Amino acid sequence: MKLLESSRFEAINNALSIKTGDSTILGRIESYSCKMVAADKALYKRFTSETHGYGPHDLQALSPPQTVMDLSPSFGSNRGSQSDEGVILCDTISRKTLFYLIATLNAAFEPDYDFSDAKSHEFSKEPSLTWVMNNVHSNLSALAGEQYQGLRQALWSAVDDEINLNECDIYSYNADLSSDPYGEPGCLWSFNYFFYNKKLKRIVFFTCRAINALYDSNISSDFSKEEDSY
Repeated sequence: MKLLESSRFEAINNALSIKTGDSTILGRIESYSCKMVAADKALYKRFTSETHGYGPHDLQALSPPQTVMDLSPSFGSNRGSQSDEGVILCDTISRKTLFYLIATLNAAFEPDYDFSDAKSHEFSKEPSLTWVMNNVHSNLSALAGEQYQGLRQALWSAVDDEINLNECDIYSYNADLSSDPYGEPGCLWSFNYFFYNKKLKRIVFFTCRAINALYDSNISSDFSKEEDSY
C-alpha cells in the first residue's frame, strides 16, 4: 500500500490533535493506493498460501458492526440469525479486500504493530455513511465541542474529494485486547474506519482515539511517522 500525500489531510491531522480539560484526542486521516509494493506482494503470497484453496474473490464472514451494536443490541442478533435454509446471515468480505484492509493497518502503524495474522471476524462492514459520520460526531463533539464543529465540514469535504464517499464500502477494525494498537491504559474510546473505493483502488483510513489526561504524559507519539514524512 502506498501512502498518498495530501496537504488537506495534513492540515486536518494537525487539527485532530486536541487537548481538552480531561482528555487528549489524537486522530489522523490517510489515503492509500491499493497498488501493492514489494512488502505487500510478499505478504499477499503468504496470505493466499494459507487459505487452503480459497481464491481472492471467495468470501469470509465479518463481525456485526460495533457502531450499530452500541446503539441497537438487537441488531447483532438479527444479523446473526438463521435464514429459512438454516444459513447464518452476516456481512462478508472477499479475501482480496480483507488483505487490503490488513495491509492498510500495517502501513498505518508500522513498525510498532504487525496485523498480518488478523482475521475477518476482527473487521465489520458499516451499514451506511450516516452511521459512521454520526458515530464520529458523537465521539468527537462530546469531548472537543466547538473545536470539532469548526473542523467537521472541512474534514468530511476533504475525505469526499479524495475517495468519493458515495461509491465507498466502509469497514471498521475492532481488535481484541492483545492486538489493539490503542489498548494502552487510559484510552477512553477509539475507532478505525476504512473507506474503500474499489473503482479508484484506494482506501482512506480514519483512525482516532481519546486518552484520559492522567495518562497523557505517557503517550508515545503514534503520529511521528507521518509528521516526519511530510
